[in-house]
Amino acid sequence: QLQLVESGGGLVQPGGSLRLSCAASGVTVEHYSIGWFRQAPGKEREGVLCIGASGNRRDYTDSVKGRFTIFRDNAKNTVDLQMAGLKPEDTAVYFCAADLHYFCSGSVQDFGFWGQGTQVTVSS
Repeated sequence: QLQLVESGGGLVQPGGSLRLSCAASGVTVEHYSIGWFRQAPGKEREGVLCIGASGNRRDYTDSVKGRFTIFRDNAKNTVDLQMAGLKPEDTAVYFCAADLHYFCSGSVQDFGFWGQGTQVTVSS
């Protein structure tokens, strides 16, 4: 059974960096499209970045372009989200999710497997 566990969240000052990791068990991440999503208080969940089983990458929001990077480590069976230049508006619970499609889907509803999330707070 596929399970996803996020780690790496925490409190960081504006302009700082964090690296989130999504560890999968029960499956091999390279066979799935893995997306990172976030949900801020009072807001809807939004997509951040995705890496497909194909290897393609997909941006879901312009707000992180040039600051966030997604990459997959097949040896560790993880998909990481490297975040730099963090801003207070990046504060949210960050989730990773898996989808069986070969390419990253444009619909969050296609992601059927979700982790529990990790809190990222950007504040001075």
